[in-house]
Amino acid sequence: MNNSTTLKSKIESLLFVIGEDGLTLEQIAQLTEAQTMDVQNTLAEMKRQFDEDDTRGITIKELAGTYQLISKAENASVIEKMVENPPAQSLSQAALEVLAIVAYKQPITRIEIEDLRGVKCERALHTLAQKILVQEVGRVDGTGRAILYGTTNEFLNYFGLNRIEDLPVLEGEEVDVEEEQDLFMSKFQEAFAVEQ
Repeated sequence: MNNSTTLKSKIESLLFVIGEDGLTLEQIAQLTEAQTMDVQNTLAEMKRQFDEDDTRGITIKELAGTYQLISKAENASVIEKMVENPPAQSLSQAALEVLAIVAYKQPITRIEIEDLRGVKCERALHTLAQKILVQEVGRVDGTGRAILYGTTNEFLNYFGLNRIEDLPVLEGEEVDVEEEQDLFMSKFQEAFAVEQ
């Protein structure tokens, strides 16, 4: 792969991952360790290639000084169908684990969840928030003012609970987090099985 192809690949990956937030020319240059002029020329070439290629469903657009990957306008009707009737998707194992922790330990911060799980959970929290199963319920006092997460009424409705206290009781005061997750996830899996 030559330098131009490598730069295109890096830019496409960065714009895909950053999503609607987009990246400025300077940010892309810094992240790719390329000259700003090279990045600008490559972005222009990528946009031209995307626009001319009928087999591609995306293009590049500059909005408010940032570059984003966006879907092509001619595919708007297909995207509208998906948005109006989103496909049913089950939760990943990671999302189920995070939801179990939030349900039993709420209110809880992302950092506290990550300490319990031992891995990052931003993506899982984002997914759960999109599905309206968790929400921001406040902020921690002090430096940083970390977000506190808790479950929603939608969570209660989905699992047939009247209140959070109706969650399955965990035996013993010192219950292992993995045991909490296993117990709670079995309830989730039962609910998903009934739904499907």
